[in-house]
Amino acid sequence: MVKFLRENKIASVILAIIRVWLGVQWTLAGWEKITSSPAFDPKGFFMGTITNPVMTPEKTAAYPWFNDLVKNVMMPNSKAFGFMVSWGEFLIGLGLIFGCLTTAALFFAMMMNFTYLLAGTVSVNPEYIFFEIFLIVAGFNAGKIGLDYWVIPWFRKHVFKRKTA
Repeated sequence: MVKFLRENKIASVILAIIRVWLGVQWTLAGWEKITSSPAFDPKGFFMGTITNPVMTPEKTAAYPWFNDLVKNVMMPNSKAFGFMVSWGEFLIGLGLIFGCLTTAALFFAMMMNFTYLLAGTVSVNPEYIFFEIFLIVAGFNAGKIGLDYWVIPWFRKHVFKRKTA
């Protein structure tokens, strides 16, 4: 299965379709936050995470370290995090649509999805993670039909000083 995802031409077409669909979803979510008036501020989201954390069956906080992070780091800097989330979602989407730095875009997409899950927001996050896993396992083949076809060899040659095949 991994060999198919990483090397097959048919897989690269299927992956490109999934990648573009996922990219559109991320871009629209980010654009909605960027263009909202007033500016997107996740303070309410953070308050919900702090006051109503994800609980274990024993009625204790499932992720106390994450709740502390939200309370002590994210909440005091909610405007900065609002900016980063809005533009992060938008740029992840563009990276996926155009197949540019696809693996990096997928890494940050999964990081955001897991952050939302840790906060207790299920929504579309498990669905996105499901598709993102296939794309990230596919590696270069996920962005081969896209700008990665040219960008990745350039990075390998000029940034990482590797000879390209």
